[in-house]
Amino acid sequence: MTEPSPAAPPRRLAKVPWLTPAIFGFGIASLLSDLGHEAGTATMPALLTALGAAPAALGLIEGIADGVVSVGKLYGGQLANRLGWRKPLTIAGYLVTGLAVGLFGVAQSWVHLLLARVIGWLAKGLRGPSRSAMLADVAAKAALGRAIGFHRAMDTVGAVLGPLLATLLLSRIPVRQVFLWAMLPGILAALAFAVLVRGQQHTIKEPPPSLWQSLQRLPRGFRRFLVAVLLFGAGDFARTLLILRAAQLLTPTYGATRAAAIGMLLFVLHNLVAAICAYPVGRIADSISPRKLLAVGYGLGVLTAVLAALAQPSLAMLTLLFGCAGLVIGIEETIESVVTARLVEGPLRGSAYGALAATNGVGDLISSSAVGLLWTALGPLAAFLSAAVACALGTGLLVFDLHGAPDKPPDKPPDQAASG
Repeated sequence: MTEPSPAAPPRRLAKVPWLTPAIFGFGIASLLSDLGHEAGTATMPALLTALGAAPAALGLIEGIADGVVSVGKLYGGQLANRLGWRKPLTIAGYLVTGLAVGLFGVAQSWVHLLLARVIGWLAKGLRGPSRSAMLADVAAKAALGRAIGFHRAMDTVGAVLGPLLATLLLSRIPVRQVFLWAMLPGILAALAFAVLVRGQQHTIKEPPPSLWQSLQRLPRGFRRFLVAVLLFGAGDFARTLLILRAAQLLTPTYGATRAAAIGMLLFVLHNLVAAICAYPVGRIADSISPRKLLAVGYGLGVLTAVLAALAQPSLAMLTLLFGCAGLVIGIEETIESVVTARLVEGPLRGSAYGALAATNGVGDLISSSAVGLLWTALGPLAAFLSAAVACALGTGLLVFDLHGAPDKPPDKPPDQAASG
């Protein structure tokens, strides 16, 4: 009997080269961009402490910035439907985000810091759907999870290097000068994307639908998925709040300066875990239901919030907390993108990524603002336990919906015109 094995076709598909020059270019640009803005993000709590701001200020900065940018992400999804605009939008977004990090260094109050954060994250939101749609279009459909996982891994390698760079610079130069140095990688990210990723060749057959029309045309299953994303996001607080939590717990033992440095190094661990797991998780998503993987990640998000609520001034416990939080990010950001690419195809994919990013932005607005305000008013225990409840609601809805429409890979061939 020499019948061919049914497993043979997947193995042949898996051997198709997927790490093209274009996908590598996406990764390099994201690495540089994250290196810069994560260096600025990791240094932000130290600047706020120097300015005498309360935890509520940090929560409001993160929450309001992400909430405002959610509008930009929605509009960015609409602009991404115009194929010829995708590359220019992405380049401009990288550049403005990098320059905004430099503005952090001249902030004289937490309000100034908020304004700079909104400018940078608005640009990030406008370019995000264009970049994600371009990446999904050029990736081989049998290796979509690997391509997105590689991109997320490169992105998060930058997020590892950024806090390391910030910690190194903070020990040698004043805190405000750190932001000026952190601005440079963002500028290089724009240059790298311009050089390494070609724009798409296309023919306009008809004008793209309006923003409202695009959202109405999104599949019902995808809209249900966004509800779960929103509920979970309402508890998925900004990781800068974890840095502040660690610094406050460790200050009585190590002093304020050393505790801040340890908080940054724990954030490095967080990003390292996210970087390491992104590609393996994406690879697994090529073989099994991505939503099952995402449910696991969401469940770990509940655990992260509980650990943050119960955290003690113990390096071992804080290491566990930041490691678990990094695993959540690695799974969440990779698999949410994979699910979106599988549920929505064709010209609406840009709008789908915009809707996903906007939903996450609204969740960030709710979670970071609520945690910061509750922390200031009632203490960290109440703040982080409330986040755990919201994460649990989102996890429950996602698990409940697992028996709905199956994850369906796109049946159209990827657009090869954007490969570079």
